[in-house]
Amino acid sequence: ALRVAQRMAGPLLVLRWIATPVNEALIRSTSFIEKRYKKRTQNISVDALGHALDLTNDASTTAEEQRILRGIVKFGNIEVRQIMRPRMEVTAFNKELSFADLLPAIIDSGYSRVPVYEETMDRVVGVLHIKDVLPHMDSPGFDWHTLLRDPYFVPEGKKLDDLLTEFQEKKVHLAVVVDEYGGTSGIVTLEDVIEEIVGDITDEFDDEDLIYSKLDDHTWVFEGRVALNDLYRVMGIEGKLFEDHKGESETLGGFVLELTGRIPRKGERVDLHQYTFVVEASDNKRIRRVKVIVKDGGQG
Repeated sequence: ALRVAQRMAGPLLVLRWIATPVNEALIRSTSFIEKRYKKRTQNISVDALGHALDLTNDASTTAEEQRILRGIVKFGNIEVRQIMRPRMEVTAFNKELSFADLLPAIIDSGYSRVPVYEETMDRVVGVLHIKDVLPHMDSPGFDWHTLLRDPYFVPEGKKLDDLLTEFQEKKVHLAVVVDEYGGTSGIVTLEDVIEEIVGDITDEFDDEDLIYSKLDDHTWVFEGRVALNDLYRVMGIEGKLFEDHKGESETLGGFVLELTGRIPRKGERVDLHQYTFVVEASDNKRIRRVKVIVKDGGQG
């Protein structure tokens, strides 16, 4: 166990070093957003705010700030379920792991905070902060359960502006999302919330090439787990176009499942309006990758 701990010490310190710029970016972003929120004292509708931004030509506001403000206008109507990482995509540790087995699991995960469950993911008992583990690397047999922090649970329907406020007040960065029956639906992080406002935050642990790739002006390939909101943004699609067909799905894979009523095989195609969805990869549980083809006049 001591040898394992010594081997893992270096990678864990690198992991902590890499995560530092991300944390600083989040702090700067939330400070800017908080200042802007304090100035919004009137009860103005989202549509009115959006229209006001369209008419604004303030030389003192940079293009980056304009983009952030537009994100603020939109994100007040977004619910947690729309941006959460689905349960099937969540990395979590079993409480039964030994300390020796935990260390390589931490390295493999690439995350700075990881939920810990007992028996099943419906029983999340805590959140492990990797920085808390570092001082105990040379302590074989250390009881890592003493490091667990209380999990913070939120419902699927919570609005992002409320969640951001609670993240700031409670000083937490990760929440476990639960459904109406108390089962675990997924997780949502402060980074997820901020990205809805300021756009994607570069993170050494993100492999954006795996999320989507643009083949040409009419063809994209997305992972099935990509959020529909992200697909709309990347492709310039008006989301309302799919509202009558998407049901409860919030990911591209779930949307295609609803269109077909089953898990389609590789190569199967589904047409909707001016869009063709081609299943590039799937297994017996989910759709893993989808090609989206836009016919002429399909965007906007």
